[in-house]
Amino acid sequence: MPHTRTPTETRQPRGPPLTVPRSTFLRAAYEHVRAAVVDGTLPPGARVTVRPLAEELDLSPTPIKAALATLEREGFLVSVPHRGYFVPEVETKDLLEIYELREAVDGMAARRAAVAANRAEVADRLQELLDEQRKLVEKGDLRSYGESDVEFHHLIWESSGNLRLLAMAENLTAQVRLANRYSARAPGRLPGALDEHEAIVAAIRNDNARTAERHVRRHVRQSAEALRRYARTEQESGG
Repeated sequence: MPHTRTPTETRQPRGPPLTVPRSTFLRAAYEHVRAAVVDGTLPPGARVTVRPLAEELDLSPTPIKAALATLEREGFLVSVPHRGYFVPEVETKDLLEIYELREAVDGMAARRAAVAANRAEVADRLQELLDEQRKLVEKGDLRSYGESDVEFHHLIWESSGNLRLLAMAENLTAQVRLANRYSARAPGRLPGALDEHEAIVAAIRNDNARTAERHVRRHVRQSAEALRRYARTEQESGG
């Protein structure tokens, strides 16, 4: 369960070396560490150091340092003086605040997307993502489902036509991924989420702005409630 504790000295897991063009060194380091934080490969409290990453990715320390600094600014890492970077601990309260913000942002985006000139095309693409999500849930591929879920909501943000809303929503993406990783573990949550996505797609396709907003807000609230259930279960089980 998300909670607060003192960072530990857990070393980041090693994987196969990455071969990347020089022009994408910083991006490769950034995406590698971010993905490890989001999917839990790097758990809360894990220490992230430059030298092992440089060896693992076959990069010089310079892009690694730049990537870690960027990840700290975005909230993926915290810097501890004289000790380096760590994956931060996250409290359930923090994640619930993210869902509260998302309810407002996603609701507004859905309302605007439902009256966009290209709403039919948007609905078609959302349906494709939903079909993909059903297959991923059947296979138990929660990591890929999480990526598809973010893409689903990102498309709605984009379709709002409001660039400031899009920028605000994108700033929440990291925390959204983390929150969803926990809420998705609540029993029965994913089938419910798929049905909620179906209702959102139908409302956008049918040019029903108020219904689209209502369904999205309900969807986000249900995700928040799933997170609460998961947190309670973990607490009761001593997890």
